[in-house]
Amino acid sequence: MKAGYHQYLDRESGKIFTEKLYWDGVIRFLYSSLRESAPLLFRAVTGARISSLLGFLNYDHFLSGKISGHKEFMSACGIDLAESLESPDRLDTLKKIFQRKIRYWECRPMPEDCGAMVSPADAKVLVGSFCETSSLFIKGKFFDYEELLRRDKTHWLKAFREGDFAVFRLTPDKYHYNHTPVAGRVADFYEIRGQYHSCNPEAVISVVTPYSKNKRVVTVIDTDVPGGTGVGLVAMVEVVALMIGGIIQCYSAEKYEDPVPIHRGLFLKKGAPKSLFRPGSSTDILIFQQGRVNFSEDIVRNLRRPNVESRYTNGFGQYLVETDVKVRSLIGQALNPLPSLTSDGDAP
Repeated sequence: MKAGYHQYLDRESGKIFTEKLYWDGVIRFLYSSLRESAPLLFRAVTGARISSLLGFLNYDHFLSGKISGHKEFMSACGIDLAESLESPDRLDTLKKIFQRKIRYWECRPMPEDCGAMVSPADAKVLVGSFCETSSLFIKGKFFDYEELLRRDKTHWLKAFREGDFAVFRLTPDKYHYNHTPVAGRVADFYEIRGQYHSCNPEAVISVVTPYSKNKRVVTVIDTDVPGGTGVGLVAMVEVVALMIGGIIQCYSAEKYEDPVPIHRGLFLKKGAPKSLFRPGSSTDILIFQQGRVNFSEDIVRNLRRPNVESRYTNGFGQYLVETDVKVRSLIGQALNPLPSLTSDGDAP
């Protein structure tokens, strides 16, 4: 596969698209030549200090100034200016563009079924299972299960064992807010230290299980509560990547108003803004309990498409094709939801 070449499927049109991989040459150098020839330097580059410096230079320094032709720039990136909550005239710096808010209650409608699960981001998604008897069984490709949730979190490791997962990869041009994929009450919330590996497909293939090596934030949501989605426990893992120093937790039950940090006991409405990634690419991972979720048929079908030139397929030796999905769009249904649950937990 030639450099910079990675294909995915667009969900709305069903067409195959070739992704523009930002910094692809640099990533290839870091994760091949530098990683092999200078491991200490490679570890420094993917560490907190250098990653924060790169983020500052790109985010707070170079990107802080106004850019000419910002509307043309956004159009070239595929950003729909009609979705913007603010006037496009005000999005005149890259920092503002990356942190833009959209009228999601109008342009990102949710399915009405209270048992529906929705995408947490505008992203490219892969689904899989930890269960060896599942047709979606994927082992050790994207993360180490115990390491991802933290090995001392034995209660959660037991609860999610043999379950299913979905990996959502955000790219730099995407809307950078994460939204809640389900409705329910926060059962746990914690941060895990780690490195700052890139989420570029080349880096994922080279490092193997990189998402469980990166710094990340875990939110465990109990959806089997009044107003919940009824899909059991759901772990939402937000993964920090190269040049992204952190994730701003800013949950808003109504549009973007009165944001509050995530904490135990907080009830989360489905589809509401939860957090904001700093600029760059990063990843969300959803983990579901065994037998509680049925992923959308088109996402599962696309996963095994043989005519798509995916780096994951070539790198891991099995069909792994991403589907581009919109935030708050349907990704699956709850299996056997509790009858007492209502749809009160849906955001506008």
